Amino acid sequence: TFQRQLQQSDCQNVLMKKVFDTHMLFLQINQSAAALKHVFAALRLFVGKFPSAFFQGQADLCGSLCYEILKCCNHRSRSTQTEASALLYFFMRKNFEFNKQKSIVRSHLQLIKAVSQLIADAGIGGSRFQHSLAIINNFANGDKQMKNVNFPAEVKDLTKRIRTVLMATAQMKEHEKDPEMLVDLQYSLANSYASTPELRRTWLESMAKIHARNGDLSEAAMCYIHIAALIAEYLKRKGNISVFKNNCVSINITVQNN
Repeated sequence: TFQRQLQQSDCQNVLMKKVFDTHMLFLQINQSAAALKHVFAALRLFVGKFPSAFFQGQADLCGSLCYEILKCCNHRSRSTQTEASALLYFFMRKNFEFNKQKSIVRSHLQLIKAVSQLIADAGIGGSRFQHSLAIINNFANGDKQMKNVNFPAEVKDLTKRIRTVLMATAQMKEHEKDPEMLVDLQYSLANSYASTPELRRTWLESMAKIHARNGDLSEAAMCYIHIAALIAEYLKRKGNISVFKNNCVSINITVQNN
């Protein structure tokens, strides 16, 4: 009924945000496995009808959806894990099609960002989540329509990167009583995002949450100072500020051009 209004400004409008938030509520409030199956079906229809809302303009809706679906990939119900994995695969496939079969850059970026957030918020990464990643890879390998394009390879690369982040986090947990080793691992992971400031910021935020939870407030503050420097550097490059000189250099951060 409101399709024309929802498509205004390439789906970047207030009404679209309200409809999307309503869909998200069904994932944010505990539901039965039977109800979730219908929610996933509704979301597939929603993404199929309005891909511009997720793959064009601002990435807020894309990021929020990736976060909630990944949470469901860690669900205790095996059927919900499978449904969530299928929806996530469909979402990435739509991103690939929307980009004229060139890449899934946006969903890739937002999924890695969501994983980094969930590590601090929900502690994902166990066997249930690994099972969901395997399901997604199986979908990519068995998709005959995508056999002659690079989409399966992109999906495999994404799941591999997610596993790398999870493995690094597991190593951190093993060394949580060894402060020097823990800091070294955290620093290495943050540096691996040097070419992608948005992901580096996400990981620094996750580090800050962990530090604050452990009562290490000065370390948490340093993470936020790094984040502020990254944002200042970005604004400087965009020409929005000219007050600071050597924003990141002043606190020994190296930020590569993105």
